[in-house]
Amino acid sequence: MLQLPARIGKYELQEFLGGGMSHVYRAQDTVLGRQVAVKILTAQGVQDPEAKARFLQEARVASNISHPNIISVFDFGEEAGKPFMVMEFLVGESLRDAIKNHHIGDLNRKLGYALQIGRSLEHIHQKKIIHRDIKPENIHIDKSGSVKLMDFGIAKSEGMALTRAGFTLGTPYYMAPEQVLGQQVTHSVDIYAFGVMLYEMLAGAKPISGETVEKIFSAILYEPLNLVPLQASNVPESIFNLVAACTAKNAAERPQSFAVVCSEIERILQNPSSSGKSQIKKPSGGGASGDTPEWVKSLPGFMQSPGALIAVAGLAVVIVIVLIAVVALQFIR
Repeated sequence: MLQLPARIGKYELQEFLGGGMSHVYRAQDTVLGRQVAVKILTAQGVQDPEAKARFLQEARVASNISHPNIISVFDFGEEAGKPFMVMEFLVGESLRDAIKNHHIGDLNRKLGYALQIGRSLEHIHQKKIIHRDIKPENIHIDKSGSVKLMDFGIAKSEGMALTRAGFTLGTPYYMAPEQVLGQQVTHSVDIYAFGVMLYEMLAGAKPISGETVEKIFSAILYEPLNLVPLQASNVPESIFNLVAACTAKNAAERPQSFAVVCSEIERILQNPSSSGKSQIKKPSGGGASGDTPEWVKSLPGFMQSPGALIAVAGLAVVIVIVLIAVVALQFIR
């Protein structure tokens, strides 16, 4: 952490806001006279080629996106060997804190937040960008109820590859089955994560629990999603079906775009109790059902048991850890 006040480029750093591999500061743009947030990659991050690549990728991706529900990146560069990016300064709280502190409001307000999130994701998908880390920590809500999607550190543009396996990048609770297995990542992983997050907004708790990554992966891959808490919360059937469809284990059974998801949310907001003409189809299997999911049946026979699936995911984790260790040893030498 830098000794404050400090300066990077034309930005005067005034307050440390937090961070891990990157540190975020409230700062003053001394030329334009506005408050901004400056994100600086730490010395440790600079020494990690993958961390540095992700940081620069986030800066490039986010700086080319303009949408009312996506955080704006104004500038990025490098000073004294440390990459930095300059973003709009947001006042409010994360969706995680809003859920935790019961600030998320009634059903209409929750759906209003979900609609804004859906629109932001529809926008980046139209630009061939997959976020891959949708979770409440990456959603910001201001006092007026405006939502901002943040953190494009592991976003993936079409035709771009990262050195680490895709499934290791993301928060386990919100990862789609295909992401866990290290299969090809498509926009559908964002739809799955959105469904898990919408569930959490409505029920106040995650639909998947587990003390270890292995247990979380097992639930994601094979266990039916527990939708009982939604029913206990008196969530209308139309919303229940939307969550079930978005979190279907088979990607083909999820809504195929956020345009469809947003259209459904708008329809529900107009009349929550009406079944209406929904474009959302309830998944036939692998969602709230205890039967073997169709996507599992499509795998080779030796991979269709829960143990085999978890073993595959676990083996991939081990491989990635070994690769990271090899890279680290090269730097030590």
